[in-house]
This record gives sequence, C-alpha cells and structure tokens, in this order.
Amino acid sequence: FQAEDGIRDKLVTGVQTCALPISDAVAKLPKAKTAAVAAVLDEAFKNDAGLYRGHTWGVVVVKDGRIVAERYEQGWGPHTAARTNSMCKSVGVSLVGIGVRKGLVDIHRKAPLKAWQTPGDPRGNITLNDMLHMASGLYTDAGGDPQRSIYDAGAPPSEVSMLNMVDSRPGVRFLYAGSDTILSGRAVREALDDDAKWLEFPYRELLWKLGMTRTHVETDWRGDYLLSGQCWSTARDFGRFGMLYLADGVWNGERLLPEGWSKYVSTPAPAQPAGYFKGGPGYGAQFWVHNGREGLPDVAYAADGAGGQYAMIVPSANLVVVRRRLDVQSNFNVAKFSADVLK
Repeated sequence: FQAEDGIRDKLVTGVQTCALPISDAVAKLPKAKTAAVAAVLDEAFKNDAGLYRGHTWGVVVVKDGRIVAERYEQGWGPHTAARTNSMCKSVGVSLVGIGVRKGLVDIHRKAPLKAWQTPGDPRGNITLNDMLHMASGLYTDAGGDPQRSIYDAGAPPSEVSMLNMVDSRPGVRFLYAGSDTILSGRAVREALDDDAKWLEFPYRELLWKLGMTRTHVETDWRGDYLLSGQCWSTARDFGRFGMLYLADGVWNGERLLPEGWSKYVSTPAPAQPAGYFKGGPGYGAQFWVHNGREGLPDVAYAADGAGGQYAMIVPSANLVVVRRRLDVQSNFNVAKFSADVLK
C-alpha cells in the first residue's frame, strides 16, 4: 500500500477499488469545544502521571462521521498499524454477522462445527451464540485467556480448540477464551466451504468495504483466522469500524451486518464476568459493555484489547472514541476518558 502526504485516494487490489472513506474527513468543533477536548487529550497523553493512567500513543474521536480530534505520540501517526490484541474479537463477531446475513450460519443452531456433530458428543450442544458470549463450556487452562496450548502446541490453534473437551454446560459459565472466537470464525469457514474465498472473506466482505485498508488479520498455518487477537490496525481504521456499528451494520447504503446486530453484540450476555458485579464492564457478544459507567450513557460498548486498545461506541451521541497503546504499568480508564470526551 502506498500513501502520499498521508492521504490514499483508493486501494487497488486488481479486482476491487475502495473510495476514500468518510471517516478520513475532518470537522472543526467550535473553538471552546476544541479547547475542552484538547484538555482531555492532554490528560490522556500524560500517561501514568495523568488522570486516566496507562501510556497512550494515539487517539481518534469520530463524531457524526467526521474526525473532530486526533493526536499521536511522536513516532506514531494516522497510518501506523499496531497489534490490536482482543479488539480483533469484535472483528470476528462481525464476520459471523456477515455469515448470518448471507445465510451461511445460524447463531442458535447446535454443533456449528462438523467435528462436533457425532451423535452423543457433548460438544453437540454448543451454539455460536454460546461461543460469542464466551460461554461455550469448553475447557480453558487455569480459567484464563488464551488457552495456552492453542498457541504452543504446534498444531493449528483452530484444530486444538475444536478438539477440546467441555467442562461446563454451554451458556451457563462466562470464561473469556480466545478459542471461542477462533472457532466462531471456523464455523463460517466450514459453511462457506471454499478455502480461497475464505482467505478473501474478511477483506472483501468487511475491511475493504469500510476502507480499513491498513488492517491485517493473521491466520494459522491451516488458513484459519486468529480472530482472538492477531490483528494489526490503525486508530483511524477502528474509527471506521465503530461507525459501522453506529449505523447498525449499514455502510454507504449497503447492509453488511444483519439488522439488529449492533444491539445483539452490545446486550449483556446471560453469563457475566465476576468483575461485572463489582462495577466493572459487562460482556455482550465479543464486545465489552460499559453502559452507564463513569458517566457514560445507558448504551456504550467497546472493542477492547489487552494493553489498552479501545474503540468505544456511544450510539446516543453518534460518537466513536478510539484509544491505542500498550499499557504496562497501569490500566487506562477508557470509560472515564470517553465520558469526559463526550462531556
């Protein structure tokens, strides 16, 4: 990909051209609001010494489809792609949503994977809905994420995940596990039943349509996308991604996600993490739910990755707040930061 003066007019892939996306456009806020938002960003870039903690390298604020604030640490910029960690899970659920719209998969159908369809297999009760809610019931090492063996075994992570055993009834226990995300993508691949088309699927069906042309998703050596966290992307690209969800899955007049998919992913799942009952964020379907936290509106949800990667979506304000970094010493308070930007 070639960029000239920070602007790319189109992406040429040999068969497809992407127009410059709307969220590369910049709009000026009134002078007083510009200063107020700048003060919030100043605090964020104080890093561990600031109100929000962490260590920030990039912020993009998209309001009504336009960038109204953007700032980067020295050495970073609008076209710098970095590891997203589990923000990639939200890309994963979007690919499942596209599969639902195309009639490839049904999130409530049991045993979405061929390996689980033998009569009597207890994994035959697992649905995509269970996996997207992080409640598959599959075993995970020490109750943590990722299931270490899925990356360290030498076998493809998708295969290790698929052949895993269950240790809980599906839909009952929340357990944050990258294997659930990887297998959700695998279910769409099996339904598509065309390996070449599957390798193109995230790009042709989602990323390029949004203009997320600096986003890359890695695969294992069998060609399954590692949607649990192996993505690279820019802050601006996730601004576009948030805009898709503000529009309930419609982009430039084309419906990419099923109607109501935004509500589905942002609705708290039946099983929740323990921290939710102590005031922490809840979990929807591959998005974290921050409804009402730190002064946010009743509906606010985020693509969220380890080390402080966030794209907060606030529908009532038509707002996306993207914050990128790899926090080490302390965790960034994205809920308060987003609420302060909104205020």
